[in-house]
Amino acid sequence: MSTDAEMAIFGAAAPYLRKSEKERIEAQNKPFDAKTSVFVVHAKESFVKGTIQSRESGKVTVKTEGGEIFSMNPPKYDKIEDMAMMTHLH
Repeated sequence: MSTDAEMAIFGAAAPYLRKSEKERIEAQNKPFDAKTSVFVVHAKESFVKGTIQSRESGKVTVKTEGGEIFSMNPPKYDKIEDMAMMTHLH
C-alpha cells in the first residue's frame, strides 16, 4: 500500500485515486453492518447506498431510492487497488 508521500507524484489526481491515510483509518474504524448495507440500482446515479430496514416474506425494505439490491463492501475497501480483495464485486 502506498503512503501519502508516494501518492504525491499523482498531484491533483491523488485524492481521487486513494483516500489519505487519515481517511483510511477513519473508514476502518467506521461501524459497518454487512447484513444491512447495500447498493440500490438507480436510474440516474447508477447505484446509491442503502440500508435494509426490514425483511419479511421475501420482501426487503431499504432506506433510499428504489431499485435492485446488491451487497455493499465495507468502507475500508473504498479506492482499494486490488479488487480481488473486495468481498462483493458487481
